[in-house]
Amino acid sequence: MGQRLREIRQLAGLTQAQVAERLEIGQTAVSKLESRRDLHVSKLREYLAAMGATLRIGAHFVDAAFMVNNLREADFRYEQVDENQLILPILGDDQLPPHRDVVFSIKPEYSRKIASGEKTIELRRRFPMSVPAGTTALIYETSPTRALAGIAEIGEVHRCAPQEIWTTFGERACITRKDFDSYFAGVDRAFAIELRHARRLARPLELSELRERFSFEPPQSFLYATPKLREALLNECAKIPD
Repeated sequence: MGQRLREIRQLAGLTQAQVAERLEIGQTAVSKLESRRDLHVSKLREYLAAMGATLRIGAHFVDAAFMVNNLREADFRYEQVDENQLILPILGDDQLPPHRDVVFSIKPEYSRKIASGEKTIELRRRFPMSVPAGTTALIYETSPTRALAGIAEIGEVHRCAPQEIWTTFGERACITRKDFDSYFAGVDRAFAIELRHARRLARPLELSELRERFSFEPPQSFLYATPKLREALLNECAKIPD
């Protein structure tokens, strides 16, 4: 590893003395670094930073598409490169941004009830409690519609036993007890997500357009909207009526 770093330094047109000055260490210490077979990640990052570079470590998963889909639905900040590649903040002090839009996959009959104000609770088997009130919820209608068709604002997120969810929110969820029990079968905790200020988008975006423009793939449950998608929908969702 040290030899590789030395080669990179030379390609960058820097001397050991220049790197040492930027690291505020002696040139001898830099020479020792460049003779080592391995380095701590922290040392490697500091050395590269002295040359104006940012360290990135790649992890290749055999089933990349499966992993990407899971991460798209996870409570984790990422930058999407393509459908099989994400950049994740493993190193450093990057924090999750405080506000990210969420895309829900919802059956058309439930989506219409959300838009009309009849359905004000969305149920999920899993959902991050860190999603703050005021987050924009984009509603993707599943088959046969297959389009991004609605928008709402997330209120409070509740996590408790399914029976408590049913007792407190069952009526507002607009679901039968049979379907409720089937959906939450085998789980100890359920999520009830309050939705408010719901409305239909002025122009639904069909799946073909979403794929072409944003490399969008419908989530099984939910995912965080990419910055590119959020920017394109700025005129639609920047202001939700009170």
